Amino acid sequence: MQVLEGLRCRSSKAKTSSTAICLAVGPLNRHTRQVAVPPPALPGILDYPRPGGNPRRHRDDYGTRDKDARDPTMNREPTMSRARSGRLQVTLAALAVTAASGTALTLPRASAQPTTPAAATAAAGSATGYATQNGGTTGGAGGKTVRATTGTAIHTALCTRAADDTPITIEVEGTIKHSNTTKVSGDSCNTAAGVIELKQISNVTIIGVGSGAVFDQLGIHIRDSSNIIIRNVTVKNVKKSGSPTSNGGDAIGMESDVRNVWVDHTTLEASGGESEGYDGLFDMKNNTQYVTLSYSILRNSGRGGLVGSSESDVSNSYITYDHNKYENIDSRTPLLRGGTAHIYNNYYTGLNESGINSRAGAKARVDNNYFKNSKDVLGTFYTDAAGYWQVSGNTFDSVTWSPADDEYNPAGPNPTSNTTVSIPYAHSLDKAACVPNIVARTAGAGTGLAVSDGTC
Repeated sequence: MQVLEGLRCRSSKAKTSSTAICLAVGPLNRHTRQVAVPPPALPGILDYPRPGGNPRRHRDDYGTRDKDARDPTMNREPTMSRARSGRLQVTLAALAVTAASGTALTLPRASAQPTTPAAATAAAGSATGYATQNGGTTGGAGGKTVRATTGTAIHTALCTRAADDTPITIEVEGTIKHSNTTKVSGDSCNTAAGVIELKQISNVTIIGVGSGAVFDQLGIHIRDSSNIIIRNVTVKNVKKSGSPTSNGGDAIGMESDVRNVWVDHTTLEASGGESEGYDGLFDMKNNTQYVTLSYSILRNSGRGGLVGSSESDVSNSYITYDHNKYENIDSRTPLLRGGTAHIYNNYYTGLNESGINSRAGAKARVDNNYFKNSKDVLGTFYTDAAGYWQVSGNTFDSVTWSPADDEYNPAGPNPTSNTTVSIPYAHSLDKAACVPNIVARTAGAGTGLAVSDGTC
């Protein structure tokens, strides 16, 4: 028998597979597992392909006018029952699917440290903003780490957990697209083809590693789930009309009783507005709460994102937006219907029609942001259902303001507060004048998860 990294391996006798069977040497515990992996090509158990085609370079391993029409309800499959009891062991058949689909399992000994810089970096950083409330957001911390190079492998990792709340960190590398994303079934998941489906699950981290992770024309959908972290990925050109379609046209969308989500160091982009087939870059509806979007880039879209799908969908709340760059967006940066949002240290440039749209009783705390070359960056727009804001320390550089009417109420040209918003968590404000430089070196995927150090 060949011993590799603390595992004992022998070749499978199955005629249909060249899979090797590896058994942990020594007593089994929660850190050692029986698995099926491809025969190793390196002096080690894992061999991660590094596909090309990613246009972004990484410094390290982590590297028409929209009048705000109501979003159509997306058709989703019925809720299915979920098993929460643990399995005694993962079946060999499921693990064969894992090996074939591109997932590699990291299997340290009980006392081992992460074996690669990627694994070490995956654990770096912690949630900020409203995602720290309601018990906090830790994602897959404390669980196993796997690597996936296809959408099917991501779904397989979710579906081979002991239960739908078993913690897991999924490191993603390569281009995730329709052709490599299929539905996978299991008691601990509820997936679908043509979308990364995080449905009726909890305690999951998805993080881009290696040469980068790009979700190309493929959205990420979070539904009826909690404690989810998404970091260091690019999601681009997700369409709701035309071909191919995914996730109702949203790059990242959340709906139906979602709690505690941290989306950090992502690049979310489209190539046009609704007439070109795109919808929102970052949408929340139907009772989504305690979410933070931080150090991300949102660009080239008709719609940045919404909180609430209609004037009656006001149960969404407690959202933080910090250190993000919004560039070449027509509207919704974001659109807030009801609820409370904290919007600070963001850089807005090229908002073509309107910006932060607080309406239907929403309250926005807007601190130390930098607005440049934009129009009507704050107010209540396209409705007579008023929203509110507390403003402080913002810079308005070459911003134009329209006159008010019954359904269009810009906060400028000299924005003042019309409410107060208390923030329950600790945070540090960068000076608005420094925000463009800070965001330029820290926001988006492929920046090494860099954050502000308080200097310009």
